Amino acid sequence: MPLSRHDVEKLCLLARLELTPEEMPDVAAKLSDIVTLINQLQATDATGVIPMAHPLEQAQRLRKDEVTESDEHEHHQKNAPLVERDLYLVPKVIE
Repeated sequence: MPLSRHDVEKLCLLARLELTPEEMPDVAAKLSDIVTLINQLQATDATGVIPMAHPLEQAQRLRKDEVTESDEHEHHQKNAPLVERDLYLVPKVIE
């Protein structure tokens, strides 16, 4: 189902996009291709297909949760103008 120029203009308005008249045919063709692909996917019978968390049926190798850096917050807070209980104090900007 090809999108009309009016459909593309409406989508651009909703997405806050500004297209030149020269860009309109190319964008309309690309969006029409996307809609066609989605229609093909929706027409596929997926009954009994179990949703997958990942497209590859492999276990994810995770790294060990180890501390790799030292705690230097005191060193960094020495440069701050105001610190209280290990928190940076900043001026109030919202009343």
